[in-house]
Amino acid sequence: MAEVQGVTARSKGAPVEIPKVLVPDPGPGEAVVRVQACGVCHTDLHYREGGINDEFPCLLGHEAAGVVEAVGKNVTDLKPGDEVFGAKNGAVADYICVKVERAAVMKPSNITFEQAGSVAVAGLTALQGLRDKGHIQSGQRVLINGASGGVGTFAVQIAKGFGAEVTAVCSTRNVDLVKSIGADHVIDYTKEDFTKTDQRYDMLYDLVGNHSFSERRQILTPNSICVLAGV
Repeated sequence: MAEVQGVTARSKGAPVEIPKVLVPDPGPGEAVVRVQACGVCHTDLHYREGGINDEFPCLLGHEAAGVVEAVGKNVTDLKPGDEVFGAKNGAVADYICVKVERAAVMKPSNITFEQAGSVAVAGLTALQGLRDKGHIQSGQRVLINGASGGVGTFAVQIAKGFGAEVTAVCSTRNVDLVKSIGADHVIDYTKEDFTKTDQRYDMLYDLVGNHSFSERRQILTPNSICVLAGV
C-alpha cells in the first residue's frame, strides 16, 4: 500500500491531526478509485444507530463515484483517469479498491460525481426489480408504492424508460417531485388508499409493504406480477 502524507491543522488554537491515508494496491481484475462522492442510505443510518450487528469500528457507505487511480492485471476496460461509479462496502473513504467486472462502470459525462455516487444500490434495486423480476414491458400499467424514496424515484424513471404507464404512490409533499420525474398518475396515500380504487395494474412494484397480499392482489390484472423490494 502507498501512503498519502498526513497533515496537522489548527482549529481554535488546538492542533488537529489528519492521519496518513493508506492507498490500497489493486489486485488482478481490480481498480483503485479516488472517491469524489458517495451515497448515504438507510443502511448507513441503521449502522450509526446501532440497528445492525457488525464488527466496529467499520467504514460506512456502499456506493460511490470517483476517478480511477490505478488498475491491476487483466484490467482492459478502465485506465487511470477514467471517471467511474459503482458499489463497494466501505465507500465512505478517500480510496476504494473495487472489482472492475462487477463494481465499477464508466460515469456518463453529463452527470456529476454527486449524482453518480447515489446510483449504484438504489438504481440497481429498481432496475432488477422491474426488468429482471417483473419483466416489464412497454404499454403496461405499473403502480409503484413508495415512489418518492431512493429506489422509488429510480423506479419511476426506469419504468417510464421502458414505455410503461406509471402510477406513483407517495405523500402530499412529494406529489410534485414524482410528477417531475415522469409519473403519469399520482396517488397521495394520505388521502386515498390505492388498494381501494377501481383501477387495475399489470405490475405492482411495492417498496413499502404496508398492505396484505390479498389487498395487493385485488388491484392486479390476471397474469400480472407483484414485486416486493426491501420490505
